[in-house]
Amino acid sequence: MRSEHPGEAGGGRRPRPGDAPPGAGSRVVVIGLGNPLLADDGIGLAALARLREEWSLSPDVELLDGGTWGMMLLPAVEDADRLLLLDAIDVGDEPGETVVLERDDLPLFLDGKISTHQVGIREVLALASLRGTLPEETVAVGLQPAELATETALSPEAVAGLDDLVIRAVDRLRSWGVGAEHRPAEEPVAGEPGRA
Repeated sequence: MRSEHPGEAGGGRRPRPGDAPPGAGSRVVVIGLGNPLLADDGIGLAALARLREEWSLSPDVELLDGGTWGMMLLPAVEDADRLLLLDAIDVGDEPGETVVLERDDLPLFLDGKISTHQVGIREVLALASLRGTLPEETVAVGLQPAELATETALSPEAVAGLDDLVIRAVDRLRSWGVGAEHRPAEEPVAGEPGRA
């Protein structure tokens, strides 16, 4: 943790000796949030899985399964130079619509209690902000959930919106200077288990 680096007024952390210039080798953390046992609440984890499986990202990107870890995510948040959160975000839009909330919108997002993880992630982001360690470039990208019930499958609306969510996340990463290349689908191998 960086408690010894309290940050400057206005948010963000203070540069430390050895920090890379902005955009050059910055540590980017992507955290997928959610509970896959509550239907669309697992959207953030499904998006994170797609990033892992279908995209080659720069080595300075850390993909974290945040699940419902809450305060245990604080060290990862504080150590990031840029932070991307993937989650189900209920803002009252049509189910499956992509939602992007910039850092300045996050207090509204958090105060509105629109994420099922808001207690944990709200406390993490609030504490990091108070300590001056919340990355200046913090964004939440998610989907408007259709249902949050005890169910292990995503709703059809969430499944339909998942590709757009991942593309929006990749676009944000690229805007931060992250290398992101889509991996071509593997050719099926006859006779291999789980293959055609």
